Amino acid sequence: MILTADYHTHTPYSHGKNTVEENVARAKELGLKQIAITDHGFSHVAYGLRRRQVASYAAECKAAAKKYNIDVLVGIESNIKGEDGEADLTERDYENFDVYLCGNHIFIFYSTNQDMWKYGWGNVLSRQFLKDTPEKVIQRNTKAYINAIKNNPVDAVTHLNFLCPSNALDVAKCAADYGTYIELNTKKRHLSDEELCEIAQKTSARFIVNSDAHAAARVGDTKIVEEQLARIDFPMDRIDNIDGRLPTFRFAEFKKHL
Repeated sequence: MILTADYHTHTPYSHGKNTVEENVARAKELGLKQIAITDHGFSHVAYGLRRRQVASYAAECKAAAKKYNIDVLVGIESNIKGEDGEADLTERDYENFDVYLCGNHIFIFYSTNQDMWKYGWGNVLSRQFLKDTPEKVIQRNTKAYINAIKNNPVDAVTHLNFLCPSNALDVAKCAADYGTYIELNTKKRHLSDEELCEIAQKTSARFIVNSDAHAAARVGDTKIVEEQLARIDFPMDRIDNIDGRLPTFRFAEFKKHL
């Protein structure tokens, strides 16, 4: 498996170690065709990109693309803010971004107080104090993922089920219906072998492999995913950013019709 592009990397605009240019330089060194800079969404309390920073963020991406002669996409890893799937990248922001990732994170500004307690702290507390995640928490998480995909032009769901267990099969079915990718994240172990096999066998969902790099040294890393795929019977032709292939992203197509 040879990675063609890495669409999930972080910089100090959220809590990455290395600059936009350093991430891009590493991508160029590896021979990638594209890289996306995708810092955390605006609602992250401690590590979110701020709207006042977007102009400089985009300018750094453009400058690095010119310097290293590689396609650099301005992206974001948006936060799911509640059960209704509201995300913190809104239509007024769309013109400034090329790639729209979305996932669950803790310590964000939630849509409502109820979302904070049930969706946010519901996951934290069940993880800390219960052996098994209650079914109502799983159902709530599943609903949040599905609504995020339905209500936003999301290119990929990041690290599905990491610290936010859901019915991954139902989420993947929705992702397939709406043209949203399921990310295979090489920083976080998130889908079990059984879940990934079931998704591949029972849905038409497509996948991208991303490093979720928080340091330039990890840009382009595929180790965890390669280890997992070696254990299971997985259709490699369903991964759209390896072996010379590039994905067709939903967000870019959506913006053509605004």
